Amino acid sequence: MFQLKWVWQNMEGLKGRYIFALCCTIVLSACDLMNSIITSFIMDTVFSPIEQGAAINEALIRQLVFLVVTLVLFTLFRTSTNYVAIMTYEHCSQQLIYKLRKKLYANMQNQDQSFFSKNRTGDLMTRLTGDLDLIRYAVAFVFRMLLSSTILFLTTIIVFMTRDWIFTLCLLAITPLIFLVTIRYSKRVGPLYVDLRERLSQLNIRAQENISGNRVVKAFAREDYEKERFDERNKDFREANLKASLLWLRFWPLLSGLSQSLSVAVLLVGGCFLIMGRISIGTFTLFNSLTWTLANPMQNLGMFLNDLQRFFASSSKVIELYYNQPRIVDPALPKHHAGRVEGSIVFRDVNLRLNQADVLQDISLEIHPGETVAIMGSTGSGKTSLINLIPRFHDITSGELTIDGIPVNKYPLHDLRSAIGIATQDVFLFSDTVDGNIAYGDSSLSEEDVAKYARIADVDFIQNLPDGFDTIIGERGTGLSGGQKQRIALARALAVRPSILILDDTTSAVDLETEKYIQNELDHLDFPCTKIIVAQRISTTKRADKVVIMDQGRIIQTGTHKELCQQEGYYRDVYLLQNGLEEEARKEVAQNG
Repeated sequence: MFQLKWVWQNMEGLKGRYIFALCCTIVLSACDLMNSIITSFIMDTVFSPIEQGAAINEALIRQLVFLVVTLVLFTLFRTSTNYVAIMTYEHCSQQLIYKLRKKLYANMQNQDQSFFSKNRTGDLMTRLTGDLDLIRYAVAFVFRMLLSSTILFLTTIIVFMTRDWIFTLCLLAITPLIFLVTIRYSKRVGPLYVDLRERLSQLNIRAQENISGNRVVKAFAREDYEKERFDERNKDFREANLKASLLWLRFWPLLSGLSQSLSVAVLLVGGCFLIMGRISIGTFTLFNSLTWTLANPMQNLGMFLNDLQRFFASSSKVIELYYNQPRIVDPALPKHHAGRVEGSIVFRDVNLRLNQADVLQDISLEIHPGETVAIMGSTGSGKTSLINLIPRFHDITSGELTIDGIPVNKYPLHDLRSAIGIATQDVFLFSDTVDGNIAYGDSSLSEEDVAKYARIADVDFIQNLPDGFDTIIGERGTGLSGGQKQRIALARALAVRPSILILDDTTSAVDLETEKYIQNELDHLDFPCTKIIVAQRISTTKRADKVVIMDQGRIIQTGTHKELCQQEGYYRDVYLLQNGLEEEARKEVAQNG
């Protein structure tokens, strides 16, 4: 029942209106009996005396008119109150879901990389859409109908008891069987809806991954394979849905039959009591007309419990996301840097352990303000993990990492990351204009500044786009080449005028001429900037003030391009290999004329 308590806690500011709607529901449920009660009263006080030979007089007519007018007024009252109640329920449910979706999304934005590595996009989207909509449906409809059915059932019993308690007990003898069937159904259907929710999540994950990776699918001509994989998830979801639905359909005839048996009991028992003279025709009419107020709540109880189980399954997933706390958070006692960050970075005996594996070991490195440091190493040597420590995408396991003498975990996350510009090899661009993507880090950037940073990053293809900087680019940069996307990402990183610029193999997809142009521009930035460049090209690293070579999570060599070329090791081998290839290319061009 924690889910119900959680929903109620999150209705802060809406509780008064929701309680008002619940009170309206209680009143309306009680008023549902009034039509039958008034009709029964008319039968006993007006029509029965006339049938027994009483004279039709003015008093009798006035009483009939009064009762009919009362009946009409009650109908108008019920209609208007019901309208107000339903509108209030809908308003409260929509406001609640807006508030929850806002909080969930804000909480997701605060999560660290470990959270997104454990939770897939499709599952998160299901929680933000389908699961929240089921909560809204429960607040707006299911809770209302459960309360209405309960009040209707109880008030009917009270009214029946005041008329004839023996007749009432005869009818209620059937109800324990209905409740036993409903409870048994509820226990069996709960796990099915938990499983159904998981199957839906897997279906959404498969669809999302296929849509996001459509280029890869088409490149390998795996459309048929992906159709089969999606069909497997689709079949799993269908089977889980059928299993839950068929269980309800197996219980429904039994519940319906037991509920409808009340009508038979009224005719049989009530008929006997009427013949015996125990009850009046008005009482028989009342019992007969209100049979539905006993049968419907019991008959619908299984359906409402069905919806309630869906609510519990979905709300559990939403609550899990709602209370998920990131590991990387702002420090309790933050230290704010006075003025602009200078960009001095010091690693002292830094170790990093992720997923029970040692990723970085004994890292000691000092980077002075304004320096350009290149990091090289084979795949998996720890280059990206090293630079991810600077903006605190991961926290170090041991050792110390400082920026301008302040430990990175003492900086407020916003202040720290605002001082860093990052461009990676795997570029993500938003479905926005080129201008919007470049100015993403600073939306107040002028058009002139956007053009300036685009020029530094050699975004020269803008003139070939239909609307220039106002051209809308597709999701993840669809329609642009790898090199074009990398150059926009570089311009985006530069546009925030960072104190520390991190380039993770950012120019790997551009040609050598473009790379040389970008390097020249980076050497003459109009703001002070410490540059950390992960690269595999000697043409990039030879211009650095310092080159760091990594292997298996350790720094194995440090020095300038000239120093490392004279030392045996990884850098010299790469230099000779790339230099040899360049010489062969020059010779081939010379031979071909």
